[in-house]
Amino acid sequence: MRIDILPVGELEVNCYILSSEKTKNAILVDPGDDYPKIKAFLEKQKLMPRFILHTHGHFDHIGADNEFGLPVYAHRLDAELLQSPKKNLSDSFSSSFQVNAEIHILEDKETVSLDELSLEVIHTPGHTPGGICLKSGNVIFTGDTLFAGGIGRTDFPGASEERLIQSIEERLMVFPDETLIYPGHGPSSTIGRERKRNPFLTHR
Repeated sequence: MRIDILPVGELEVNCYILSSEKTKNAILVDPGDDYPKIKAFLEKQKLMPRFILHTHGHFDHIGADNEFGLPVYAHRLDAELLQSPKKNLSDSFSSSFQVNAEIHILEDKETVSLDELSLEVIHTPGHTPGGICLKSGNVIFTGDTLFAGGIGRTDFPGASEERLIQSIEERLMVFPDETLIYPGHGPSSTIGRERKRNPFLTHR
């Protein structure tokens, strides 16, 4: 699996482009904004996006969905965020936005596949009710659940710091130290580094 990272939008969301070296088919994870930038990269690399996966439904992670016109996948508990400007916070932070595409529902432990690419859904509520991480081999795309040195915000409606910490400890910290994490914002890290150095985890 090839992994390309494009920071997009004012909040610099990490849009991950996961592609097959064999077929050039690709999955877009959280294309939050900057459609022309993402499209130009895909064309330059001769990659063909087939569908969109969302780690959660906040506006900064979903903003380019309608321009791509691709099938969109999100956890069952965040599907309503994608379709509600109030719940996805776009009404409060930017221009009102909702996803027009049909939303395909994901559940915990489900596997999403494209060619040889395979991603396991790990439900990690706390930042949003339907927040998920996506695991492929020794790599986890953690969205706004876990950052390098931080965790997702929990001051939004439907969020809970207690539940988020529980999700991280019970669903992510069970993996080996060398497991790579690719978060929704900022640099990558490893499970081991966060286990030892993340202040939200080490103080407990």
